[in-house]
This record gives sequence, C-alpha cells and structure tokens, in this order.
Amino acid sequence: MNVNEILLPIMERIERVETLINQKNKPSLLTIKDIIQYTKLSESTIRRAVLKGTLKPIKETGKKLFR
Repeated sequence: MNVNEILLPIMERIERVETLINQKNKPSLLTIKDIIQYTKLSESTIRRAVLKGTLKPIKETGKKLFR
C-alpha cells in the first residue's frame, strides 16, 4: 500500500465532516410548508399557533419565516 491509498479514505471522511459542520453553521429558516413536513401537523394547526402567538415568525409581514 502506498501513502495515497492510506490517505484517500481519511481525506474523504474529513471532507464529509467539513460539509456537515458547514451545513450546521448556516442559519436555517423554515417556511410554514417546511414546518408542516417536519412536524406532520396540518397547515391550519400551524397558522392557528401563529395567530395565538405560540409559534412566532421572524418577521410579522410577508412570508412567514421561522427558526
């Protein structure tokens, strides 16, 4: 075995770890549709929670985005 054969799997693993770290550092904003898919709740339940103030969007007007 040469050095490249040994280092290649290690380098691939490091690249995967770096990719995962970079994805976690990005602020992920969710739309109502994203929340529906994630929670499996209905759209009316999500909207009701927004109206009650249980679920608070980042901005009040326009497209509702959540963290």
